[in-house]
Amino acid sequence: MGKVTKNEKLLPVRHPQADLFICDVADAVIKDDMASMEHPFYSLAKKPDLTIREYEHSGKKIRVTPSVKGLATIYDKDILIYCTSQLIAKMNNGEKIGNELLIVPKDVLQFCNRRTGGREYELLIDALERLTGTMITTNIPTGDEVITEIFTLIDKAKVRRTEKTGRIQEVRITLGDWVFNAIEAQEVLTLHSDYFRLKRPLERRVYEIARKHCGKQTEWKVSMELLKKKCGSRGTLFEFRRLLSDLVTGNHLPDYSVDVADDQVTFRNRETWWKTQEDKSQAPTLSTETFNDAKIVAPSYDVYWLYEEWIDMWVNTGKPHIDYPDKAFLGFCKRRYEKKPTP
Repeated sequence: MGKVTKNEKLLPVRHPQADLFICDVADAVIKDDMASMEHPFYSLAKKPDLTIREYEHSGKKIRVTPSVKGLATIYDKDILIYCTSQLIAKMNNGEKIGNELLIVPKDVLQFCNRRTGGREYELLIDALERLTGTMITTNIPTGDEVITEIFTLIDKAKVRRTEKTGRIQEVRITLGDWVFNAIEAQEVLTLHSDYFRLKRPLERRVYEIARKHCGKQTEWKVSMELLKKKCGSRGTLFEFRRLLSDLVTGNHLPDYSVDVADDQVTFRNRETWWKTQEDKSQAPTLSTETFNDAKIVAPSYDVYWLYEEWIDMWVNTGKPHIDYPDKAFLGFCKRRYEKKPTP
């Protein structure tokens, strides 16, 4: 039997050229709130989980209570990651934001690398019900007082369907204050695009924790028992160790490699996305009018996707000086369209 490659450990990229940016901005990168990356708010189970979860660490107590539909899962969280990413993109574009969003389900499914068949739309509604119904209680000591806060992740959701076919047209979501406040304060971190390609719930949770705690450090170490606790895993330590060993041998966790020795887990950062981000921060800037012109010379393309490809090419060729970047980008778009009119 041949060696399993890294790509075989990940889900395929289902929408490589999809128009993901409902905000119509280039920087709608994947964002996640830091609090839920730190604490296990979400169930890792694939079946309905009706148990009350309690977690305590460093004086912080959290109780997560399910609705009759079960606890919100790590996959349900995809909806909140989508909302967070879009709102941060709007803020970066200088727009005002509110806690109410009108979303197109197909955009969410494509953003989260999911299939876009009929069943996926109904699963999206199930996820909204769990996110709306799951109640979180936190007890946070402050000085000589303890403040108890009770909230849901989504206050409400409204689904509009066609009367004849029952097809979902749009969804209006009102984020809970706790989630929206974290977004407004930009208490978020960028996730690797391969996050949505991770197959197992535990892999996603381990990545979140590594991203939050290791960050840009060279490495971060944690005991197996504490990592299991932070993941919110309900299995035995033996089972947790077995599942983690697959990340070690597969070496497919985005941004970080994983090593285990004597029940101590070491995450080492691969220095991937932030190196690219630092390179791109030095990239030539383009005017808004240039993007409008690009839509004319390459009408069938997402011009922001073309811009990302153009910048990647600029980085990979050694970041050369460009005298007229607007003109150069338009020339790139025109050549691409002439060579291949349809993406």
